Amino acid sequence: MVTLVVATTSDPASMNPATALLAMPGVPHLREGDVPPQGGRPGWAAPPDPRIGPWLRLLKKIAQSHNLVPEFEITLEGTHHGPVTSKPTLFLEIGSTDEYWKRQDAAQVIALVEYIFSLVWEGLGLGGGDAVGNWGRENDKNKVLLGIGGGHYAPRHMDIVVKDGVWVGHLLSGYSLPMEDPGQSKGNGKIDGIGGTWRESIKVAYEATKSAFPGGEVLAHLDQKSFKSWQKNAIIAFLGEQNIKIGKPNDFV
Repeated sequence: MVTLVVATTSDPASMNPATALLAMPGVPHLREGDVPPQGGRPGWAAPPDPRIGPWLRLLKKIAQSHNLVPEFEITLEGTHHGPVTSKPTLFLEIGSTDEYWKRQDAAQVIALVEYIFSLVWEGLGLGGGDAVGNWGRENDKNKVLLGIGGGHYAPRHMDIVVKDGVWVGHLLSGYSLPMEDPGQSKGNGKIDGIGGTWRESIKVAYEATKSAFPGGEVLAHLDQKSFKSWQKNAIIAFLGEQNIKIGKPNDFV
């Protein structure tokens, strides 16, 4: 059983006036006592629905075939909100600015909603075809991308996920990896002095992703250009301590 949520949002940070987003819930970087601004539970992440990568590619195909691109950006979104659930979950969201929603000629937004429901219909195989994105025994040993670093819309991870056959789990944007500058000690190669909840965030996202892809091999993919050298070195060292392998783009295709 999976949880699928279709929502419309007002998103002033959208890259385009209207954006179709696929996202996974979780706020693994927050501490106990923190109030998640968009729901969820501090230090938690839901198991990601394995369909998210295949459905992203299917939605892009549907949008392109109906000339909704480039006005609409079809993209992934970093893990950052609720609700709390133990079921594999993905969100399908249409995010846009308040100004765009007020337009009288927003028929294309309505059209995109219709195509999203077409995605769900086709993706679940309700029209008689094969379902898209089911994870089964035949996928054992396949690689699964755990995105670490980068912006909210995960562009460097997206470059990989749009390719056929790629599976994707949680995406931790930079804001989900709070790291306290260790000052003069940051060049000594040790990670003990680097505060923040970045370790917990990585561990929680990794375990949630691993649970959603039984038999798969979860590899971390780093947006290396988004980190300062001391941050990158600390994350690589921590991944090594946790026996989490780092993947290069070609490892996932």
